Amino acid sequence: MGSLRIELKNVYVTYQDIERPALKKINLHVGENRLVVITGPNGSGKTTLLETCLGLLKPFKGLVKLLGIPTTSRRIYVARRQCSYLPQNFMRSPYESYTVKQVIAMSLLSIKSSLSTLTPDDLCRIRTVVKLLGIENLLSEPIGKLSGGQQQRVFLARALVREPLVLFLDEPFSSIDPESREHITLLINEYTREKNATTLIVSHIINKELSRVADAVVTMSNGELVDVVGNLY
Repeated sequence: MGSLRIELKNVYVTYQDIERPALKKINLHVGENRLVVITGPNGSGKTTLLETCLGLLKPFKGLVKLLGIPTTSRRIYVARRQCSYLPQNFMRSPYESYTVKQVIAMSLLSIKSSLSTLTPDDLCRIRTVVKLLGIENLLSEPIGKLSGGQQQRVFLARALVREPLVLFLDEPFSSIDPESREHITLLINEYTREKNATTLIVSHIINKELSRVADAVVTMSNGELVDVVGNLY
């Protein structure tokens, strides 16, 4: 078994009412070089699970580790620097004036002092990822002027360009046209394999290609894991 990237042991999470936890009895261990799909009905706890894995939400019971570091530790920022998160609510205001290139480059600020310190290698990484996602012609466009599908591709590029060890994607196909979903699924899978990364995808859309490349499919209901099909590590 390879090293574990994500560990949850008997985890309970609540937003307000401790009597009605948002997550309960969660036990989940995910290793390297794994692509895991998390599915289930609306309100089942899928996004809450992602944010708990990332340490944005803290458990009131149980243990969560990301890259071996407990999410309650002050050192969790060390692990987060090696992660990328594409949230479900990615859309930007029509008045947002940052260009596509600036939005993608901002992903590197956790390891750079400013955008002015980007190296030729950084710029090459940006060019490579935007070409893979078919948005190289949009680099100078203001992010707020783009369609939902274009913005989603930009934020996926932003997530990939920092070359994370762990990739969290919340409904990454929600605004993508059906014809492009297969291409993006294959791109995410290729990244996971080439970089020996760990990818968690929340998706109510499980197309044929996603079913084929996923190592495991985790089904949630009412804040619990109710089924796991495949290999998590």
